[in-house]
Amino acid sequence: MGLPKTLLLGFIAGVTILAGLPVGRMRRPAPSLRAMLNAIAIGILLFLVWDVLSHGWEPIDTALGNLHNHHGALGPVLGYGTLFAGGLSVGLLSLVFYERWMARAAGPRAGSAPISAPPGPGAMAVSELSAAPRRMASWSPARRLALLIAVGIGLHNFAEGLAIGQSAARGEVAFATLLVIGFGLHNATEGFGIVAPLAADATNATGDGSATRPSWGFLLGLGVIGGGPTFLGTAIGHGFTSEALSVVFLTLAAGSILYVVIQLLGIAAKARRPDLLAYGLLIGMIAGFATDAIVTAAGA
Repeated sequence: MGLPKTLLLGFIAGVTILAGLPVGRMRRPAPSLRAMLNAIAIGILLFLVWDVLSHGWEPIDTALGNLHNHHGALGPVLGYGTLFAGGLSVGLLSLVFYERWMARAAGPRAGSAPISAPPGPGAMAVSELSAAPRRMASWSPARRLALLIAVGIGLHNFAEGLAIGQSAARGEVAFATLLVIGFGLHNATEGFGIVAPLAADATNATGDGSATRPSWGFLLGLGVIGGGPTFLGTAIGHGFTSEALSVVFLTLAAGSILYVVIQLLGIAAKARRPDLLAYGLLIGMIAGFATDAIVTAAGA
């Protein structure tokens, strides 16, 4: 398949992430709905952690099998294992340092009252943030968390794009089309996972109590960050095949998504609704596995 048609497939697979973004503009949903939205997002992201780690581990598992059967050497095991551990560490710990940096940048102005709650997603209202030199430091915790989710999902979708591009380059048109259908459905649920904190965050209001809905431009930006890498990965995958590159981006995605899940669980704990947490987790994980079933049926 030629490059233009392959890029069109990558665009179709990535653009469906926009379908779930309007949820982020909900006006002050009820506390129970906020808790449910947050829980569903956790369920979707937990599925993604399993999905990317299982795919990232496959080269290591294959290399270990070859070593056991005396058909391979120890080098590939160590090489892929190093990439796996390194990508996971960077993906997780880089966001830890990022949040610390943002907390310092968003510290209180001189002479202002100290903030009693520790900095972090769900811990501060917009009115408690100072006018920091960087614009992102003045965002609400919900907006910063949505950005982190978009980055993690974008890394995951880059690896998906590699799979589409590589299949099309090998002439496996039917297989590539099935991948696009499966990934497209999958990305639609990921769009909801990105913006769920915007609708679910109880602190997402101005000082006068009016809702601070994100603009359509902001939501579109999140969609580009989360879905755009599918298109980019398709273009790169059409040119060459690199299993090592896939492992790096999959583990980077797993680490960053895992960090976000920890933050969302903290928000869920504040709601004190374990029943809604269980229901939402179940719905989110079933949605993830259901949309992934098409890709699995295609043999990916």
